[in-house]
Amino acid sequence: MIPAARLIAVLLSVWLSGCDAAGSGHPWLHELDAGEGVRQSGARLMALAEGLHPLEPSASSTEILIGVHGFRSEGYEWVYPLQRLDTESTGTWFYRWDYSGCPAAAAQRLVAAINDLVTPATRKIHLIGHSYGGIVLATIVEDWPVAVPVDVHIVAAPLAGLQTPSRCRYETPTSIDAGVSLFQWRTRHALDGAFKDLPEDPQNISLAGSAVTRLPAQYKSHRLGHNRSLSWVADSIAGARNPVLSSPAAAPLPQ
Repeated sequence: MIPAARLIAVLLSVWLSGCDAAGSGHPWLHELDAGEGVRQSGARLMALAEGLHPLEPSASSTEILIGVHGFRSEGYEWVYPLQRLDTESTGTWFYRWDYSGCPAAAAQRLVAAINDLVTPATRKIHLIGHSYGGIVLATIVEDWPVAVPVDVHIVAAPLAGLQTPSRCRYETPTSIDAGVSLFQWRTRHALDGAFKDLPEDPQNISLAGSAVTRLPAQYKSHRLGHNRSLSWVADSIAGARNPVLSSPAAAPLPQ
């Protein structure tokens, strides 16, 4: 006879598997579809409650990778990049935050969650913030409060500042903490649908010690705009990590 507790656990596992198969359960990374079902997969990511969520049932703590979405994100732009960057030694997570709130407050909650994740085995943290999510990360690069070094990748983000709720305060960073390696990935102003109508490119700031890359005009024969920038950056990071591997052809994202 199966003990009652074990029977309940088995039934719960079967039920969760059924939910995931139907596309309504937790959005585990290996189940998300970067192809024709990318919009549905993105919607599953954005349906998560606010907070930091693992995208793998057993997320490694040796290296921690966290994606931070932008304003009114539909999530689909994250599916391929997170799958591309995931490795056996990497625990991949997704940070859902209230983009109608203040980025500094969201950053504080993220840091608190990271501190709960870090173990003595953790050797590196990788943070990727896209668009307004990059502003969230920009608020922590001057004073990184976690005792583990971090690579901060800020992609297509208006670091020079944009209009925010009046209760929010955002100041462009002027220095980089010793524990932070900062990478700025900037789209081309005229090709970025979020920025092209602005008189000045809001991505441009001068910050000594950061590595700045201006993205090309095209990616996989498509215009490289605001959302597609994440896929290009993921390929670039993965290629630098293992240049022997060629970059796979990513499915074109919805316009």
